[in-house]
Amino acid sequence: MFNLQGKVALITGSSRGIGKAIALRFAENGINLVVNYIRHRADAEETAHLIEAKGARCVVVKANVADDAHVAAMFDTIKAEYGRFDFLVSNAASGVLKPMMELDSRHWNWAMDINARALLTLVQQAVPLMQRGGRIMAVSSLGSVRAVENYTAVGASKAALESLVRHMAVELGPQGINVNTISAGAVDTEALKKFPNRQIILDTALARTPLGRLTTPEDVADISLFLCSDLAKMISGQTLVVDGGYSIRA
Repeated sequence: MFNLQGKVALITGSSRGIGKAIALRFAENGINLVVNYIRHRADAEETAHLIEAKGARCVVVKANVADDAHVAAMFDTIKAEYGRFDFLVSNAASGVLKPMMELDSRHWNWAMDINARALLTLVQQAVPLMQRGGRIMAVSSLGSVRAVENYTAVGASKAALESLVRHMAVELGPQGINVNTISAGAVDTEALKKFPNRQIILDTALARTPLGRLTTPEDVADISLFLCSDLAKMISGQTLVVDGGYSIRA
């Protein structure tokens, strides 16, 4: 069920955090990787070394996923290096953390471009290479369905992302391509450090999580691997929540 040897995956924003954890989990299971980054080259190269130490091939590509030309060039590299493509994980995310009344169109467009529209561009480039079917995953957050302080633009973009996934699942299903969302709970990553109330978020999540601990990047990586396997062949168009039960608390 997890015989994924020789398959190829791109994980956007995979130099650190959740993306890095997914890349390493894939490498442990024989998947060759494309590590994408935009700013942290040293981190991306370190991730690549760890991947190669696990016996998988790795290509590091600098690309802004909000730039169509960058995405097209990245897939040209994938085609040249591997000649096949199987798994896409849209993980790169960004956005401005501001109250709604302080947002302007630039803040809004930035969040929508990186967090939602980028998936459309990535998939349009990926699908022609998925000759044997494939799996597409988008990483979201509970802010897509819950109001989180200062998260207006990012939360709206994540909601748009999840809607886009559902539409893609319907359109791409006949081609043997499954499309799903992975929605993570409170994960202590570099991105969370940008929240002024970071510690409150973590403490609240820990206190309200029935399983008694915070979600880790490795937890998200495990679900990503599951969705790549034959065990998940009939799961498509869904949002899988990985949060230890936090979001079901009233």
